[in-house]
Amino acid sequence: MKALSLLLAMFAADWRASFPVDKRDLGPTGRNPYFILEPGYKLHFAHGEERSVVSVLAETKMIDGVETRVVEDREWKKDKLAEVTRDYYAIDRKTSDVYYFGEDVDVYKSGKVSGHKGSWLSGVNGAKFGLMMPGKPVAGDRFHQELAPKRKAVDRSEIIAVNEKVTTPAGRFENCVHTKDSSTMDPTVDHKFYAPGVGLVKDAELELVRIEK
Repeated sequence: MKALSLLLAMFAADWRASFPVDKRDLGPTGRNPYFILEPGYKLHFAHGEERSVVSVLAETKMIDGVETRVVEDREWKKDKLAEVTRDYYAIDRKTSDVYYFGEDVDVYKSGKVSGHKGSWLSGVNGAKFGLMMPGKPVAGDRFHQELAPKRKAVDRSEIIAVNEKVTTPAGRFENCVHTKDSSTMDPTVDHKFYAPGVGLVKDAELELVRIEK
């Protein structure tokens, strides 16, 4: 445990990694200005031969003492199912901060599940929940979304701006939050954009094409 604590401290340098939230204030349903946790809400994305659908399911899961909302992300490449991820989130009723409690990942190959790379749950094997989206985003804020080094899931996000304009096939969005997401385990950097009242509208090259409410 001492070695894990030292590792987490190293990863957390200049990045928020501790979130002293009262778990009694967390719930599975609610609406952050940039992140919606309401069953039935769906976002459709596409880019070239890739597409994905993010669905807020009418399911919850108890993780680390908190009832979390299940959000499913289905990804296709060349019309073949590539990955299905069940993400687990909870929202603070007082601050509207959205916290990330883990994910169950099914990676597909030739129509069959071939692995579960990236799966982790808060409270298991030393993993800790992270912050997904603050209720009041501020440019310059940097925080960990995942803290599960044993599972090689240590994602983090930096808020670059909170007033960007983005145009996708679904429309034109203003006052978007622009984040730069990275990982201590992977050199890849992704830029994401979240629109008020909608949520994610652009994830790297994937663009929002349709909203279902």
